Amino acid sequence: MIFHKTKIKDLYIIETELKMDERGYFARVFCKKEFAGIGVDFEIVQINRSLNKKKGIIRGMHFQRSPMAEDKIVQCTKGAIFDVAVDLRQGSPTYGQWVAEELSEDNKKMFLIPKGFAHGFQSLTKDSEVFYFLSQFYSHSHQAGVRFDDPFLNIKWPIKNPLLLERDRNWPLIKR
Repeated sequence: MIFHKTKIKDLYIIETELKMDERGYFARVFCKKEFAGIGVDFEIVQINRSLNKKKGIIRGMHFQRSPMAEDKIVQCTKGAIFDVAVDLRQGSPTYGQWVAEELSEDNKKMFLIPKGFAHGFQSLTKDSEVFYFLSQFYSHSHQAGVRFDDPFLNIKWPIKNPLLLERDRNWPLIKR
């Protein structure tokens, strides 16, 4: 795995290294030792998967409040998504800034998103599938989110007029 730093501290794009032969390929998608090598202590406790039937769906912008805050690794294994992480860490010099990356079955990239970030994505293809590797168990009472169209964030979603759940459309705006 190759870890690429982004403009925001602790937020990484992970490139998989494919070992190719006549059978196809082999790739490591998680190694606790390699994560420790960049100073990240990540233990997977839950793995989730989503199917996004239509192009343009937005899931997000989600996070879990403390003490159930979670680190996550996101990977798109079918189709493609526009994946976004927003820094919501109080006191962070990059508070409110976001990074987006296209994750797809073709590029096999992953996004490492630490605690304190909101996360969401937009499906760029129909029938996209996304895996989430989580460091914390889901807690309904700790779920939270921010608006995908918050003017403070000004996220440049690639597909206009997205499909969203009412809950995701109505998360609060960030208070500055």
